[in-house]
Amino acid sequence: MGFGRFHVMLFGIMGSASIIEAMEIMLLAVLSPEIRCEWRLDDWQVALVSTMVFFGFMLCGVVCGYVADRYGRWTVVCGGFMWGAYFSLLTSFSPTYGWFIFLRSMVGCGVAATSQGFVLKTEFIPSKYRGLLLPLASVFWMAGSVLIIVLGMTVVPTLGWRWMIRISIVPSVVLILLFKFIPESARFQVSVGNVRGAMETLEWIARLNNTQLPPGVLREPVVKERGQCSVLVSSTFRRTSLLLWYTWFVASFSYYGSVLGSSELLEKNLLCVTNADPHTHVRHDQEGAPCYCVPFTHQDYGTLLISCLGEVALIPLNIGLLSVVGRKHSMAVVQVLSAAFFMLINVCTTMFGFTVLLFLLRSVVAMNFNIVYIYTAEVYPTAVRSIGLGVCTSFSRIGGMIAPFIAQVLMSASVLLALLPFAVACLLCAVCTMLLPIETRGRALLQNS
Repeated sequence: MGFGRFHVMLFGIMGSASIIEAMEIMLLAVLSPEIRCEWRLDDWQVALVSTMVFFGFMLCGVVCGYVADRYGRWTVVCGGFMWGAYFSLLTSFSPTYGWFIFLRSMVGCGVAATSQGFVLKTEFIPSKYRGLLLPLASVFWMAGSVLIIVLGMTVVPTLGWRWMIRISIVPSVVLILLFKFIPESARFQVSVGNVRGAMETLEWIARLNNTQLPPGVLREPVVKERGQCSVLVSSTFRRTSLLLWYTWFVASFSYYGSVLGSSELLEKNLLCVTNADPHTHVRHDQEGAPCYCVPFTHQDYGTLLISCLGEVALIPLNIGLLSVVGRKHSMAVVQVLSAAFFMLINVCTTMFGFTVLLFLLRSVVAMNFNIVYIYTAEVYPTAVRSIGLGVCTSFSRIGGMIAPFIAQVLMSASVLLALLPFAVACLLCAVCTMLLPIETRGRALLQNS
C-alpha cells in the first residue's frame, strides 16, 4: 500500500485535531485575567476552572478508550468533535462562574474523545514513517496555541472573551465536515472480524496512493477481548502500564504547569527581571486591590506567542533522538532538560532572558508529551490500544488537575516553591522511564497481546 496521498490527507486532517485540543487548553491561559475580573475570582477559583476541564477529561478518557476499542475509533473521534464544539459554544453564554466551570468540564469530555484520533492516525502510518511524522504533529498543536493567542490579542479587547470562544469553535465545525474523508481503522476492522470492510478500506487507500495491495488473502483471528482493562495490568504489561501512568501524569503536570505558570507570572508580573518597565510597577501597585483586574498587554501576548513557537523549534532534535536513541532514552533526556529549565525560570534575568527560558521550557515539555503519546500508541496491541491510551490520558489529567493549584495559587506565595515540584517530578520520571521494559523503535504494531 506504501505511503502516499492518503497518508498526507490523514496527517493533515487528524493533525488538525491537535489544533482543536490546543485551542481548548490554551484558552484557559488566555481567559484567566478576563474571568477573574468578570466574576471577582480568587486565585483558587481561577485554578479550579482548569482543574474542572481536566476532571472531565479524566472521567471520559477511560470511557472513550473502551468505546473506541469496542465500537471503533472513527465514531468516538467524530463524536468528540461535535460534543466539544457544542459545549464550548454554550460556555460563551455562561451566566455565572458555576455554569462556566460545569460547561468547561463537559468540553473536557469532548477533548478526551478527540485524543483517540492519535490512535487512528498511528494505526494507518507505516512503522518506518512513524518516528518522522508523529513528532511533526507538534506543528498542529503549536498552530492551535498561536491561533487562540492571536484571537485573544484581537478579539478580547474589542468584542470580549465570549465572542473569542464563539469564534474559536469554527475550526471544529470545519474539521467535522472534513472527517468524512477519513475511514475507520483497518486494524480495528480486522480485530472485530470485519475483514471485508478492512479490505475495502485498504483498496481505497491503495487507489488513492496510486498503488496496489500485495497479493494474498487478509487473515487474522478475531479478537474477542477488546477494550479489557485487565490486559493492561496482566503480567505482560503490568510494569509498562504502571510506569507509563506516572510518566503520563508528569507529562501533563509539567506541560500545563509551564503553560499556566507562564500565564500567571505574566498576569501578576511575579518575574524577577532586571529591566522592569513602568507597566510592571503599575501592576504591583494594584496587587492589593479587591479585584486584581489587569488584562494581558500586547507584550504579554507576544511572550506567550514566542513561547508557543518553542513547541516546534526542537522538532528536528525530537526526530533525531527518536531515530537514534529510541523512545525510552528520548523521554529520559527531555525530562531531565525539563527539570533544569523549570529551575532556571526562577533565575533573575532580563525580560528577553525570561522569554528565551520559557521558549526552551515549552520546547522540551512539548517534546516529552509527544514522545509519550508515540510510545503508548506503539507499545499496546490493537485490542487494547485505545483503552490503554484512554487510561494513560486519565492519569495525565490528574497531573493537569493538580498543576493549576501549584502554578496559579502557590506561585503567588513563592515562585521557587511553585517551580520545585515540577522539577522534582520530571527528574523522578526520567528514572522511571529508564525502567520501562519495552523499546518500540522500529517495531511493528501488535494486533493482540
